[in-house]
Amino acid sequence: MTSDTSQYRLLHTMIRVLDLDKSIDFYTRHLGMKLLRKTDFPNGRFTLAFLGYGDEEANTVIELTHNWDQKEPYQLGSAFGHLAVAVPDVYGACERLGREGVKIPRPPGPMKFGGTSRAMAFIEDPDGYRVELIQRS
Repeated sequence: MTSDTSQYRLLHTMIRVLDLDKSIDFYTRHLGMKLLRKTDFPNGRFTLAFLGYGDEEANTVIELTHNWDQKEPYQLGSAFGHLAVAVPDVYGACERLGREGVKIPRPPGPMKFGGTSRAMAFIEDPDGYRVELIQRS
């Protein structure tokens, strides 16, 4: 029996962050996302912040989780790869981000070994999570 999944959609991706204000600043100021909502959970000692390019009803967003008692940076592990954001000009975006001090471990250029000329780059957020910027004009 096959289930009908036509009404399913991806809601959000959650990442844990050490400094919530710094992370919100990164995603809003550098990548142009909007802070959609932020909620403190005092009994659980954590805060959730949801950011994205549009409302949660129609768009997939990022959930930033800040655990109040976390003192050390999170270990990112080897299973998580990256987030991806479409940009109209990856070279211009990286030039601006580099001037603002954002780490760019993989400068813009064509994807290696991919057989495509579409330009892409990788940047890092304050916690070291990689964000792939993909040029889409």
